[in-house]
Parts: sequence; C-alpha cells; structure tokens
Amino acid sequence: MKIATFNINGINRRLDNLIAWLGEAEPDIVCLQELKAPDRQFPRSAIEAAGYGAVRQGQSAWNGVAILARDSEPVLTRVGLDGDPSDAEARYIEAAVSGILVACLYAPNGNPQPGPKFVYKLAWHERLAKHAAELFALDLPVVLAGDYNIVPEPRDIYPTTSYDDNALVQPESRAAFGELLDQGWLDALRKIHPKDQLFTFWDYRRNRWQRNAGLRLDHMLLSRKLSRKLTGAGIDREVRGMEGASDHAPVWITLRD
Repeated sequence: MKIATFNINGINRRLDNLIAWLGEAEPDIVCLQELKAPDRQFPRSAIEAAGYGAVRQGQSAWNGVAILARDSEPVLTRVGLDGDPSDAEARYIEAAVSGILVACLYAPNGNPQPGPKFVYKLAWHERLAKHAAELFALDLPVVLAGDYNIVPEPRDIYPTTSYDDNALVQPESRAAFGELLDQGWLDALRKIHPKDQLFTFWDYRRNRWQRNAGLRLDHMLLSRKLSRKLTGAGIDREVRGMEGASDHAPVWITLRD
C-alpha cells in the first residue's frame, strides 16, 4: 500500500498537476492540504474520474484538507480537533480507509512571531498532541499525515539565517513535534532516510527551488502497528518543478500488506 501527503496550495488552481501526479504515482491514499476552496468548489467529478473517492473539509480561499482513496470511499470519522469550540479553521480531518485510520492535518504557520498567530500555532499543536496520544493508546494502525509547518531539526532546512526568527524553526515549535515522537509515533521519512538532508517545501521567492533552498515541513507519523509495516518512503521532488506547481512536493510511504 502506498500513502501520500501533498500540500496542493489551491486544489482548483493546481488540479491538472494533481491529476497528472495521481496517474503517475498511483497512491492508494492521499492526504491533501491547503485546498483553498469551500466544499461546493471541491472538484469531486475530476477526482472521481481519476479513480478516487474523497472526504474533505473546505474553506473559502484558505486552509482546507481532504483524504482521497483509490477505488473506494473513505469513511469520515472526525472533522476538527477538540479543545477550542471557537476554532473554525479547516485544518484536521480523519477517515477510515482499508483498515487504516488516516488523519490529514494542516497545522498553523504561526508567523509573525511572537504574536497571536504563534500563540494559536502552539495551542493548536497542544490540541493535536492530546488527540494523538488518545489515538496512539488505541493501538490501531494510524497515520498522521500532512503539513505540520515545523522544521524538526537544523538539517531539515537549507543553510541560512533568514529563517532564524520564523515560527517554523522556533524551539517551541520543534518541541511540539518532538512531543509526538516521544509519544511513540514514528517519523517515517526520517526512519527510511536517517542521514539524508530532506526537503519538501521550496518557497517561490528568491529562486529557492532553483537553488534547492528548501525545508522539510511535510511529515508522516506512524503508530506502532503501521511502523512494523513500513517498507519505503520518499519525496516526489519532480512535482515541485512542474509548470504552475505547488510550493510543496508530495511525500509518500509504502507499507507491507
């Protein structure tokens, strides 16, 4: 089985890129972030024509998450995280697919920091950590996939000082990611590539793609039962180089049946 996560950065604007990648990569399950479209504008017919069923939580012009399943319909199990009834941002969705509980997340960016956006980022990650601990305790096959908007380690960003004040690399942000690992979740990409410098995002500005000035923001964390089945992981970097591409590349894992 192949599971992928992809910050599409506008599903309707990048629809041709998405459909082309689905046809080439043939993932069984896909988590999408930054749909930037309300539910009524979700391109369901095009997704279905590509062979995928979908559940989603859309939001106009911003955020939005979806889970796609090849030749099947995901069974929606949760939308949103507990702990803040006032939070209406479309950032978290869960579904059951082929015996796996799939969680798709788009964490807050948190910039500028310090400030209210950074406070919201950390509070959102606290809510995620609480829910993740509950999921891990169930001892089920679970994947937490998406754009965490956290660079876990210094080696996950190109050599630069321009991000020193950025919310993505702050100690508090990295500690939030580390809390998930401490719970027992496995960073699948890092498990398969323990020594490599890995990037999943390249900003459009300052020729960062051309210079390979990237960051690792997109992660797939596996529960104990899925960790035992992990056989491979990678980044489809070439997708970032397509015309009209998202500023993220898809990340994928393969699991033993």
